[in-house]
Amino acid sequence: METHTFYEDLPRGDRFSDFAQPKNYTPLPADWLVGCCDIVDSTGLIAAGRYKTVNMIGASVISALTNAMSGRAFPYVFGGDGASFAIPPSEADLCRAVLSNLRSWVSAEFGVDLRAALLPIEWIRAEGLEVRVARHAVSSGVDYAMFNGGGLAWADHQMKEGGFAVEPSEYITPPDLTGLSCRWSNIKARNGTILSLVMLPAGDGESRAYSEAVSQVLALSAQLERSGHPVPGNGPPLGYPPPGLTLEAHVSRGTGPLLLRKIRLLVNTAVTGLMMWSGRRFGGFDPVHYRATLSANADFRKFDDGLKMTLDCDPTTRNQLVDLLQRAKAAGHIRYGLHEQDEAMVTCIVPSATRDDHVHFVDGAAGGYTSAAAHIKAEDRQVSTQT
Repeated sequence: METHTFYEDLPRGDRFSDFAQPKNYTPLPADWLVGCCDIVDSTGLIAAGRYKTVNMIGASVISALTNAMSGRAFPYVFGGDGASFAIPPSEADLCRAVLSNLRSWVSAEFGVDLRAALLPIEWIRAEGLEVRVARHAVSSGVDYAMFNGGGLAWADHQMKEGGFAVEPSEYITPPDLTGLSCRWSNIKARNGTILSLVMLPAGDGESRAYSEAVSQVLALSAQLERSGHPVPGNGPPLGYPPPGLTLEAHVSRGTGPLLLRKIRLLVNTAVTGLMMWSGRRFGGFDPVHYRATLSANADFRKFDDGLKMTLDCDPTTRNQLVDLLQRAKAAGHIRYGLHEQDEAMVTCIVPSATRDDHVHFVDGAAGGYTSAAAHIKAEDRQVSTQT
């Protein structure tokens, strides 16, 4: 297998439950690199009501890399307040430049500190860890990378300790974030609550007991309407003006005035909204098909050195899930964090509204994955102080 086409050559699987099994993953080639980004003090930004900004910056990492690499496929995972990914060596210099520039731009544009790290996979393997990848096809047009092996989590921890840092660039140049948007309104829970779950192995790596606990969680979530998918089959609600208008103006204005870009977006989103509300085809754009594809393409569940899910959950299933998680934790099989909120949100990368390859990152609208992960970190600190 040629290393630069490694990810493109991986088979795609359409059953999410299959990715609970390590045998369905393939290790990265020996010459690839692993990268990650996250926002410093994202919990503080959440407390200040800026979680939509947090999600937008996290998705900007994926958007900037995708555009810089001219749409060439590479494995990535959206984490709410950041992203992790892997790239072939041929993209290393380009990727480092994108991350360096993105750090400076995010600081100037949003007043937010974005961390970034990039390192060879061989350095992770020297620690006895691995980065394995699989491809989950959520529809005929889109698939998402799944990760296991513990390597991404280790790299993320090292980044937060200052290791393998990609330093911010001296000059501020707006990145190419074409297609990145957040025009949809938040999605209210239809069945009770929006649960953001982060479920991790209890020890240094995945065990059979952990995999069994994951399978039980997936079996329980499968009993929910559409397996707990929080995005309705006909897409999220669309209001006017869009709640993410200012954020989209920031990421798409380039070096132009923010106010002028907001005015242009007001006009553009009004036209788009009328097309959506009409339900009629306009040239190559079919709003009914687009909404249905948006829902199908949404990444409401993933494996990222652990299980992450954003579920629309009824009270009975919620209680059963908590009971299952508590028992698995008490048995020493898992660590987990759970955050509940009333709404979910989507952040989108749409290269073209007339194709089916648009991707949509789902998270809880009031803390989501970041808050769920914070619960795990708080418990880990409590345990460390007691031992």
